[in-house]
Amino acid sequence: MDTKTLKIARWWEKTANNKILCTLCPRYCRMGDGQPGFCYIRQNYGGILYTLGYGHPSGFAVDPIEKKPLNHFLPGTKILSFGTAGCNLGCKFCQNWSITKAKLDEMNSVVASSEDVIALAKKYSTPSIAFTYNDPTIFGEYVIDISKIAQEEGIKSVMVTAGYIDKKAREDVYKYIDAANVDLKGFTENFYHKLTFSHLDDVLDTLIWLKQETNIWFEITTLLIPGENDSQDEIQNECEWIINNLGDSVPLHFTAFHPEFKMLGRQRTPESTLMHARKIAIESGLKFCYVGNIHNTEGQTTYCPNCFNKLIKRDWHSVKANRIINGACPVCQTKIDGVF
Repeated sequence: MDTKTLKIARWWEKTANNKILCTLCPRYCRMGDGQPGFCYIRQNYGGILYTLGYGHPSGFAVDPIEKKPLNHFLPGTKILSFGTAGCNLGCKFCQNWSITKAKLDEMNSVVASSEDVIALAKKYSTPSIAFTYNDPTIFGEYVIDISKIAQEEGIKSVMVTAGYIDKKAREDVYKYIDAANVDLKGFTENFYHKLTFSHLDDVLDTLIWLKQETNIWFEITTLLIPGENDSQDEIQNECEWIINNLGDSVPLHFTAFHPEFKMLGRQRTPESTLMHARKIAIESGLKFCYVGNIHNTEGQTTYCPNCFNKLIKRDWHSVKANRIINGACPVCQTKIDGVF
């Protein structure tokens, strides 16, 4: 392997026998010479860790920001979206498995410098850039370089992530980030261990860190899988944890699972399951709860938590009406949490 064109990674240290310990995420992969980490795109060559995904996105798309999903961050705007190959989780239900489970040489990746990504955002007049599709944690060096330039150019940066990242590394990766959607994939350690090959507590720690130690706007998404993480008790526990640890204003999205990857034999999530979960969330005290991957205007509309006036009407990822004025309800002037 010719390493002259590769980017040397951050967040690693040498160990015995010329192995490398990657300290980017809680998986803490140990790699011998020539070996990749779990994510496929961080690899040891000659005792140096390289990030193979740097400058090699799998492709670009211009999406509605509601698709991330973010409902309280610049609603109704477009966002330039991209990811790379690989992922640091092993979700059996992955909805983007053709990207996350691919190695770089299996992808029709393009070459794009950090400056190229910014130029593309300007070309399509998108006020934001999303690091998404696979988990941007694994290409954190690329995230930092792009988001730093974006901040200088007045363009916002968004992480769409599972939140599975080392405590020290996240301070670097999120330094120039403006918003995030964090996948809280379930609310039991058994679910995380069995279906994602990761751990719940590390994700909860990231959420608390975002709330207590950053000014990053964030929302939470839970993909409800029938028979796995959709019980009333688990949903209730999740909502109560969010209120007790993050507050009642963090938007929570319950989205529908469709059979993919290693869970092709499962049924799609019924709309009734999503709406029942939303009901639990609202009755628990959360001000903003949404449903996704279905057409349901009631479950996708933003209501004033004080007077219950309809503020932002949505259908799927489309904003049909936005009545928020200066970040507040026009009827009762209640401030709506978010970036509007």
